[in-house]
Amino acid sequence: MQNRCMLPLLALACAVCVAAIYFPQAISPLIAADLRVSPSAAAQTATGAQLGYALGIFLLVPLGDRLRNRPLIVTLMALTGVCLLIAAAAPNLAVLLVAGSLAGVFTVVPQIIMPMVAGLVPDNRRGAAVGTVLGGLLGGILLARTFGGTIGEWLGWRAPYIVAAVIILLLAAVLAVTAPHTTPAAKHNYPSLLAESLRLFRREPELRRSALYQALLFGGFSAAWTCLALLISSPRYGLGAETVGLIGLAGAVSVFVTPVAGRWIDRKGPDPVNMISILGAVVSAVILAFGLLGGVAGLVFLVAGLILVDLAVQSGQVANQSRIFALKPEERGRLNTAYMTCSFLGGTLGSWLGVQLYDLFGWIAVATFVAFVALVALIRHLVHLSGRRGTPAPASEEPSAATLR
Repeated sequence: MQNRCMLPLLALACAVCVAAIYFPQAISPLIAADLRVSPSAAAQTATGAQLGYALGIFLLVPLGDRLRNRPLIVTLMALTGVCLLIAAAAPNLAVLLVAGSLAGVFTVVPQIIMPMVAGLVPDNRRGAAVGTVLGGLLGGILLARTFGGTIGEWLGWRAPYIVAAVIILLLAAVLAVTAPHTTPAAKHNYPSLLAESLRLFRREPELRRSALYQALLFGGFSAAWTCLALLISSPRYGLGAETVGLIGLAGAVSVFVTPVAGRWIDRKGPDPVNMISILGAVVSAVILAFGLLGGVAGLVFLVAGLILVDLAVQSGQVANQSRIFALKPEERGRLNTAYMTCSFLGGTLGSWLGVQLYDLFGWIAVATFVAFVALVALIRHLVHLSGRRGTPAPASEEPSAATLR
């Protein structure tokens, strides 16, 4: 990648696009008050956007292997902007859910950019490059809550949708003339591309393992962040959407960890980073439970726990994607499709389950859920490490032939 500014610009595109499906987590209390629905019902705007994102990954991201990336990226960003404008004008929750979910379908640009970047840099820089772009992606997820909560508190819940749409449309115009030119890696027809993602998932055990780790950790992450607004606006705290935004701003410091994790992966491999990220998620759940204290002490524990779970998810994502991108370089888009579809299905399910658990048992159930999914990932990782020590891989084994033992 010749232009030094291109990687940061692509990271910014990832941040702006993915933010569109996360700022509703901060403004759900404002949506509930204005549209006269329950807070739990309004919180499903984030769940719907995540589900749309998972569908978009499965249905649209494979086109990154079939079509030139620049026009595909620009078209998807334009459609995202239009859907966000429709959401801003929604007269009721049903219309908002449909428009927000469609925005989620089209705002899958980061999942096209990441395989593209992986193919444009040398092998010995792939982890760092993916880490930089992923830092933009997850920075967008975290800062989205600050953006949505602050603007929503000042100007109403519709304003974040309008501002996000304008920014995305402007950035699409910039990328229309600056994004790298790429040559399609595949000549399969569209149904074959969709089927190939499923075949890769069945054939590649390392892809399945990576997808499981991320689906579990991202499920816990989504549950915690979706329910945060419900906890903050409850009588225990009595605070507004702007507080959720400020907590998101504190969590955004973890963005700077992803390039470091990428460099470590380039030297040591992804498995040690997976172990650290999973253990970090377990510890974060314990810290999050103390959010029940309320007051300043409770807020301190919430911020610390959310920062730690953010770090865990970001570092694990870099490790997992570095692993899968090394499997079959000519099929990175389809590998990423299978991986990220699983990841966001996990996030969607985690978000939905989090709201149900919060309604039934309160915040402690959400923290317990975060711990449970992290422990499942930890057990699976320990099984993998134990099997690898017991049965050394042949020296000639290629990454694509890796097997779970």
